[in-house]
Amino acid sequence: MRKEENTLSKRDIVIVTFALLLSNAMSGIDNTIINTALPAIISDLHGIEFMGWIVAVFLLGTAVSTPLWSKLGEHIGNKRSYQLAAMFFVIGSLLEGMSSNIVFLIISRTIAGIGNGGVVSLPYIIYARMYANPRKRMQVLGFVSASYSMATIIGPIVGGYIVDTFSWHWVFYLNVPIGLVSAILVQIYYRVEKETRKTSAVDYLGATLMTLGLISLLSAIEMIGNTKLIFIAAGFVVSAILLGLMFRHEERVEDPIIPSRLFRNRPLMIDFALFTLIWGAFIGFLIYSPMWAQGLLGTSALIGGATQIPSSITDFIGSGSVAPLRKYFTPQKVVALGIITLTISFVLLVVMGVKTPYWVLLLAAAFEGFGNGACFNELQVKVQQDAEMKDVPIATSFSFLIRMLSQTFTASIFGIIMNHALKNGVIQSGGRITMQMMNKLSDASNIGSLPKRLIPQMRIILHNGLHNIMILALILMLVALGINIWAQQLEKQKMLRSQHASEIKGTN
Repeated sequence: MRKEENTLSKRDIVIVTFALLLSNAMSGIDNTIINTALPAIISDLHGIEFMGWIVAVFLLGTAVSTPLWSKLGEHIGNKRSYQLAAMFFVIGSLLEGMSSNIVFLIISRTIAGIGNGGVVSLPYIIYARMYANPRKRMQVLGFVSASYSMATIIGPIVGGYIVDTFSWHWVFYLNVPIGLVSAILVQIYYRVEKETRKTSAVDYLGATLMTLGLISLLSAIEMIGNTKLIFIAAGFVVSAILLGLMFRHEERVEDPIIPSRLFRNRPLMIDFALFTLIWGAFIGFLIYSPMWAQGLLGTSALIGGATQIPSSITDFIGSGSVAPLRKYFTPQKVVALGIITLTISFVLLVVMGVKTPYWVLLLAAAFEGFGNGACFNELQVKVQQDAEMKDVPIATSFSFLIRMLSQTFTASIFGIIMNHALKNGVIQSGGRITMQMMNKLSDASNIGSLPKRLIPQMRIILHNGLHNIMILALILMLVALGINIWAQQLEKQKMLRSQHASEIKGTN
């Protein structure tokens, strides 16, 4: 394999960096704008039972495709791989906007999710090629956080305005021109004389087994509570068989999708475990805070989406604070600070009731954003430091896979929790409240058609689901804190051993 030779001018590097930042912004807009539009979508398409799928299929497409895009880049070049991913995202976004039923929307979001796997992971590999100096690369990561934060601020505001003024269909069209501009700029200015090529065969069998195994697992989770136990069990069994075959197959191939040696690196596994737990909890706030505002407080889509603005601002602050904090604290202590602030946000939502003031949602969002930003920046750097040099690209890619899988599965679990609460509430109402009425509760434009006397009871039903989701998210954060405390002890032991070795060397 030949390494990619960077012959770009400073102007080219700046333009390509801008183009890749656009892709990050594109992903940020989609991740936040969909949550703002979800209440209107499920009201229009009558799909509250499929709410978990709308989010989960996008995350699953992202998760499954992330390591595949990086492998594809090793065979056809990162430039072509990125452009192909951007086109998947653009086409998926276009189809989402054209959706007229819930099934078409879910299929379209799957296509967009597959493209998203490339546009969020490949830029980090390209940054490593363009910025050999680690310090400059960390500065670029700061810009990545800034672009994502700006997108997540713009997304809820613009998305809420579009939903209130026009139609939810238009929120998906925003990413079409952004994706096209990014792909065109990369095509023109990312000129590399020798792109990375691998002569080994592509592991199609491993990729297929991984994809089918993960899809089977997600399907089994989504079927819980909605179908017979035998079908759910079959899904888990098929998933276990396929993933088992994949790992066995990966041991024998020259160029595995996921090298097994990654799992023998304890510091790296700790990083992955923290990513899994933190991002699993984080998606709960991201998805359900707009619904909390709209369904329980009766706000508009615009005001509901604005609950994510404080987190977007503090996310950038948290990300930017990592470098200064590292002067005084060890990496795991910086992660601990992020975990604690994230935990506070979920504690606030767990202890609050149906009539939680709007400002409490904003305060919780502020804590959530700072913690998320600090954890992401520190853990992303740690992954690249803890991995062996030859494993940095795949470890970086796998960290994205871990986060996306965590969000996919926890989004599914959260959806199950919500559906269970809604169904129980509807049953206990004795027929006075229907699932169709619950669909309308979270959309301010339709709430006027609901019987006023039943709205307080409907909000209690919705709050039960939201409250249970926040409890699970809080548990995930407490487990993450426990792992972090253990990691701090390992970190301290490593420092003591290093100091002891230095002292011995000094005496000699």
